[in-house]
Amino acid sequence: MRRKVLGDAHVDRATKAATDFDKDFQQFITEGAWGSIWSRSGLTHRERSMLTITLLAALGHDQELAMHIRATANTGASKEDVTEVLMQVAVYAGVPAANHAMVIAKKTFLEMEADD
Repeated sequence: MRRKVLGDAHVDRATKAATDFDKDFQQFITEGAWGSIWSRSGLTHRERSMLTITLLAALGHDQELAMHIRATANTGASKEDVTEVLMQVAVYAGVPAANHAMVIAKKTFLEMEADD
């Protein structure tokens, strides 16, 4: 599931970068997030993607937010979906959080377009 959502290149980089220090953590997130949560049937990958982006934006987790913006290429969440969830962030988590997330999303989408 992790490869399906984040892509082979990301997972290969993460796997290669794992050390004795963080290998248990990498295994934990792979099994917990990707094996348990993202593999559940209750929500579509698009819906999970949108929820994840919302939470990461609201909590200010910039690196993970950019990673999940890139993952929209695999999850079916559109730029319009991202705009909508960031509008929700503005109302429920604050304009500064949403504004910061918008900057990250815009930059990441531009990078994705340049890679195509």
